[in-house]
Amino acid sequence: MIQQAEILDVRGLNCPLPVLKAKKAMRAIAAHGLLWVETTDPLSAIDIPAFCDNDGHELVEVEDADGYRRFLIRKGG
Repeated sequence: MIQQAEILDVRGLNCPLPVLKAKKAMRAIAAHGLLWVETTDPLSAIDIPAFCDNDGHELVEVEDADGYRRFLIRKGG
């Protein structure tokens, strides 16, 4: 069974908003659930991995899309 991921579109927002909104979105996701964070903020390349480390989440995947970057995060248990 493939687990479905929620999508958080924070394109156009700058630091610290992408991380703050990701943190809020993760509260609503069940343990081990998945969240894609889509962002245009270049600082997210540093901020999202740091957020995952600090909050006990797993950064599963990073993708470059058409003009933005996507981060797949698995919520810690």
